[in-house]
Amino acid sequence: MTTNHEWPKSGWEETRVRVRYAETDQAGVVYHANYLVWFEVGRVELCRAYGFNYRDMEKEADAFLPVTECRVTYRQPARYDDELRIRSRVTALRSRAVSFAYEVRRASDDALLAEGETHHIVINSAGRTRAFPPKYAALMRGEFDVESESG
Repeated sequence: MTTNHEWPKSGWEETRVRVRYAETDQAGVVYHANYLVWFEVGRVELCRAYGFNYRDMEKEADAFLPVTECRVTYRQPARYDDELRIRSRVTALRSRAVSFAYEVRRASDDALLAEGETHHIVINSAGRTRAFPPKYAALMRGEFDVESESG
């Protein structure tokens, strides 16, 4: 897996993965749920590019980002050994929530294979909603012009 840390104007962070045989189904195409795993890979790498990782936020600020909603639109199948570009970006950052958008593209021809989004709330280790930790919200706001609102 490689990550491109140069920030394009679009705000997309890119991570590359190669499709493993275990990720395909009997028809030889990637099993649909693996796209959600790749969204998570992209999201984690996007946070690293912002200068933090989930573990730091969980340990330092007692803040977790569970997925509350996800959507995937499948355009074309990925197959074993395809190199994929997982593109991720923040689309909304609110006081107690954050949303991300994703694209999965085949590296060899830039074909759009899937696109989607995830929405997350911020909770503490007791499972109660809480405000986004200011340090981490500031890191996320510092790189891109994303929707930001209180409430």
